[in-house]
Amino acid sequence: MNRTSHPDREAQPWKPWLRGLVLWYGVLGGVVAWAIHLVTAWGLVELVCGSGHTTVAGMSLRAVVVTATVLPAAIALGALAAAWWASSRDLGGRAVWKTDRIRFTAQLGLWLDGLSAALILFGGGAVATFQPCVT
Repeated sequence: MNRTSHPDREAQPWKPWLRGLVLWYGVLGGVVAWAIHLVTAWGLVELVCGSGHTTVAGMSLRAVVVTATVLPAAIALGALAAAWWASSRDLGGRAVWKTDRIRFTAQLGLWLDGLSAALILFGGGAVATFQPCVT
């Protein structure tokens, strides 16, 4: 260790801005993924079925809706993992109020991402159960 290096920086190779980015992805990623799922999957069904079509750019509507369910679900589950990582990592060497704030934010992300992933997966269950464009 040289004179300019700091032992905490060697123990944690992540840059502070990257840790913050992962924390905020863990908090907001699931909610944004759910909003994307809601707009693309259900909005697309309404648009396509309302116009009398059953395909989107040559793909069946069901395939497009399944894709619009699986990708946001993966994003929400990734955000859940990021929130879990942020809530379980060692925060030694920080002020108590900073540690409490980071843990609270990460635990809020756990709840939001879990709820968002559940909403997306339940929406996927509806897609698998019901036929689109049935009148």
